[in-house]
Amino acid sequence: MKLTRKWIVGGLLSLSIAAAGITIAQGPPERNVNPARHPNIAAAQRLCDQAYNKISAAQEANEWDMDGHAQKAKELLDQANRELKAAAEAANHNHR
Repeated sequence: MKLTRKWIVGGLLSLSIAAAGITIAQGPPERNVNPARHPNIAAAQRLCDQAYNKISAAQEANEWDMDGHAQKAKELLDQANRELKAAAEAANHNHR
């Protein structure tokens, strides 16, 4: 019985460490909008990056125990960042 418990605890610990490593490797959203051409969209990307970094700091301070909500917020910020890039490209296309 004790051996099984040790295996379960060890497996969960390994899984947690792997998930943390994947999250850290993901990195913040990329800033890829030209601020000279689209200053407001570039500023929004910068704010997404700042928010992402603050969430990462909160995860570390809370030892990643946030029931997946912080990770979901980071994924949504990454999605918002991609939409901002698409908005800038659409503006470029429409104003040639």
